[in-house]
Amino acid sequence: MLMKNFLVILLFIMVSVTWGTTWLAMKLTVETIPPIFATGIRFMFAAPVLILISVLTKTRLLFPDGQKFFQLFVCIFYFSIPFSLMIYGETYVSPALASIIFSSMPVCVLFFSWLLLNERVGIIAILGLVTSTVSLLAILFIETNIGSNNQWVGIISLVIAVIMHA
Repeated sequence: MLMKNFLVILLFIMVSVTWGTTWLAMKLTVETIPPIFATGIRFMFAAPVLILISVLTKTRLLFPDGQKFFQLFVCIFYFSIPFSLMIYGETYVSPALASIIFSSMPVCVLFFSWLLLNERVGIIAILGLVTSTVSLLAILFIETNIGSNNQWVGIISLVIAVIMHA
C-alpha cells in the first residue's frame, strides 16, 4: 500500500512538473522560433517517446484500416492546429494567462459532450461549468485591462485551440 501511494504521488508530481514547465518552455520558444516550427519540434521530440511507450505496452499506434482518414483528421485538427495556435497565442499573452485559458478544457469537453453527444449533465456539473466560466472571464477581464490590446490576438488563438482540442 505504501509503495502504491508513493507511486501515485510520484506520478502526480511528474505530471505537475511537466504541465507546469510546458507553459514556460513555450514562452521561451516563441521568443526564438516561429510557432509552427516549434510545434514540429515538439512532436519530433515527443514521437520517439510515445512510440517507445506504445511498443513497450503493446498498444496499437495506428487506427484500423477503415479509419485512416479519421486519424489524419485527428492529427491535423486535434493536435497540429491547436498546438500551433497555442504556441502562437502565447506570443501575445503571459504563460500564466495561457495556462489559465487552457485550463478551461474540461469546461469545453463537458459543454460539447452535452451539445453533441447528448450527455446528461447534473446540477453539480452545471454549477462547476458556470463557476469556471465566470472565473475565467473575470481573469481575462482583469488581465486584458492591465495588458496591451494585442493580448486579444493571443486570447482568441488560445480559445480556438481549446475549442478544437475539446
